[in-house]
Amino acid sequence: MRFALSEEQAELASTVRGLLAKRADSAAVRAASVSPAGHDEALWATLCEQIGVAALAVPEAYDGVGAGFFETAVVLEELGRSLAPSPLLATTIATQALLAGGTEEACARLLPRVAAGEIATLAVGDGPVLDGDRAATVLAIRGDDLVEVTGAAATWAESMDQSIRLARLDLSEATLDVVGDGVAAAARAELVAAASAAALAVGLCDRALGMTVDYSRERVQFGRPIGSFQALKHRMAEVFARTELARSASWAASYALAEGAADADFLVRSAASYALEAAALAAAECVQLHGGIAITWEHDAHLVLKRAHALAGLGGAAHRHRAAVAL
Repeated sequence: MRFALSEEQAELASTVRGLLAKRADSAAVRAASVSPAGHDEALWATLCEQIGVAALAVPEAYDGVGAGFFETAVVLEELGRSLAPSPLLATTIATQALLAGGTEEACARLLPRVAAGEIATLAVGDGPVLDGDRAATVLAIRGDDLVEVTGAAATWAESMDQSIRLARLDLSEATLDVVGDGVAAAARAELVAAASAAALAVGLCDRALGMTVDYSRERVQFGRPIGSFQALKHRMAEVFARTELARSASWAASYALAEGAADADFLVRSAASYALEAAALAAAECVQLHGGIAITWEHDAHLVLKRAHALAGLGGAAHRHRAAVAL
């Protein structure tokens, strides 16, 4: 099946891209990544209040837009292109986990706050937690239960990609209140995390390819732009082809996940596997084709490379997704 964005979805992507172009250039991304909040709080407020990104997948009954996960994935792709640090990934995973396993009382109490822009996160296991030190709503999987965490001690955890905020949570003194089915919540969260990482990876591929093509037109060697050399054309064409295939796989997976399709698991794992490897290739080619300048702190190529590595960890390793697919 061939997927294409609807007029409304294309307008959503265009609106988010336009805002990020104005408010999340290279300097802004770098500043936001090392700020106390870890992201541009004013930009996050604008995304939530004027575009409603946090409310897209929240049902109207809980003060959300009621659009679905696919529309959230459209926004995530744009965020991936800009490299802007954002709480949307963590909030999306927590929201979907709550919708899948939370009680009616918990959904009615927590989701309106999330739709309004309150940062949420989900802790699975004892590892680092996305936005764990800045989330107002913290959920966790404990055994077969989905619990709401109050009073956890959070410590910032250093990561390779400074634009993705991680923290370690100490729950020893925290209050844990059961708010739903942890098995259903965890299953949904795993697929949403993988599909979200795929969407971010597609955006990253676009960013890496655009940077590389632009540079190849400007950089001159032997009296010619390096983009005119056939060998480099082939390498950039390969990245372009892989990016377009990754986008198709990502859209198909996100749509299936939003609609609850029977083949959602297969499509999500296939998309994550392909998109994450495409991002790794795009980032590597971006660094190599820029040459020595790409390994300097001042150049954005290192931001692209770090994000590609980070997504491989957040979305699950590509080979693990392939191993989990039933053939």
